[in-house]
Amino acid sequence: MPELSPRRRLLVLGICCLSLLIVSLDNTILNVALPSLQRDFHASLSGLQWTIDAYLIVLASLLILAGSTADRIGRRRVFQTGLTLFVTGSVLCSLAPSLGWLVAARVVQAIGGSMLNPVAMSIITNVFTEPRERARAIGVWGGVVGLSMAMGPLVGGLLVDSVGWRAIFWLNLPIGAAALVLTALFVPESRASRPRRPDPLGQGLVIVTLATLTFAIIEVPELGWTAPAVAGGVLVAAAALVAFVAHARRADEPLIDLRFFRSVPFSGATVIAVSSFAALGGFLFVNSLYLQNVRGLSALHAGLVLLPMAAMTAVFGPLSGRLVGARGPRPSLQIAGAAMLASGLMFALFDAETGTATLFFAYVLFGIGFGMVNAPITNTAVSGMPRSQAGVAAAVASTSRQVGQALGVAVMGAVLAAGTGSGQGEVSRFVAAARPAYWVLAGCAAAVLVLGTLTTGRRAARSAARVSALFETEPERHPVSGASTR
Repeated sequence: MPELSPRRRLLVLGICCLSLLIVSLDNTILNVALPSLQRDFHASLSGLQWTIDAYLIVLASLLILAGSTADRIGRRRVFQTGLTLFVTGSVLCSLAPSLGWLVAARVVQAIGGSMLNPVAMSIITNVFTEPRERARAIGVWGGVVGLSMAMGPLVGGLLVDSVGWRAIFWLNLPIGAAALVLTALFVPESRASRPRRPDPLGQGLVIVTLATLTFAIIEVPELGWTAPAVAGGVLVAAAALVAFVAHARRADEPLIDLRFFRSVPFSGATVIAVSSFAALGGFLFVNSLYLQNVRGLSALHAGLVLLPMAAMTAVFGPLSGRLVGARGPRPSLQIAGAAMLASGLMFALFDAETGTATLFFAYVLFGIGFGMVNAPITNTAVSGMPRSQAGVAAAVASTSRQVGQALGVAVMGAVLAAGTGSGQGEVSRFVAAARPAYWVLAGCAAAVLVLGTLTTGRRAARSAARVSALFETEPERHPVSGASTR
């Protein structure tokens, strides 16, 4: 890729952030629209979970394939294809006549979305080559998540209340069209010097693992753990995961190169991504239902109540990027874990839902924590790898986020369904049912705090450097049975 001027690099960053904006907006807006979907389609709580998790499962399953494909055939080409599919899926979502058709249209959206964020991050990584400049660019990238969180509940609530939930998908059309045109004009094409071959067996095993595990978690409140479908789902997921690891250890070019996880920061970032986004997914799902179904707020008013959390994420995302550039990832991760843990404990121990002031403060704390966590995850995932592996490394980090969010919605939604049946009822009943879910959230936040401390620092940096050197010195050979060849 030729060296670009500073102005051109900033323009490329802005174009890539557009893709993140429409994907993130889609998630936050949909959460606000869940009660409307429930009424229009007479959907159960598990049906609402599937409108979110069907998208997240497909997205998570295909992100790594999209990243490696972009490294092979061209990042700009795959990025443009993803934009086209995502916009097409949005149109289909707006026309869905039933919940089943909506879930199917969300799958089309997810296929396109899988080609956007990891590929955009790979483009950014190859455009911003200086470490501090790249950290700041990733901070802006993280700030866009906060912007989408701030815009999503408000814009979504306004559209749902004034036009209907179908209008929330119309927003993706002008943004996606603008991104397509700007990409063709200003984003340079780039490829990896040595692209990786596809791994269809590994790809299939990932899809089976995520789909069957999520199915079992979502359906267990209604069917019970002893139901053949639930028990079978757990067994199939476990078997597929074991088969995937065994295959990855033997394959010349597996979907996920297990040598990545020899890097302590990379492994830590992966688990932190799962934990923090599980907290986010479950938090938004539970609170969107609580504000509208229990407190009786309109979609717009619910969006306004969620605004403090979203605003803090928007403010602290760029600040986290600057802090990572100046001091490394540890301070940002420690602040993130502590803030989200405090928020979770306010709900789990002190019933923050029952008071307006405590609810506001808990939302502010969660927004600060989530705003701080995104930039160090991405920076840590890609900075310890050679640029030739940037697409796959960024895709693994993005996959971890989506897996975490899907599991958060599944687990916290299942806990809520077990306590309330439908997610509706009096405040005291809902608070009692949601309390175990908030303990799950607190556990996720504690994992962020502990791992953010243990998997960063000088020793961790040396671990990442050794793994990066391994890829640089062995570009043509891959490990057999998990051992590196020399």
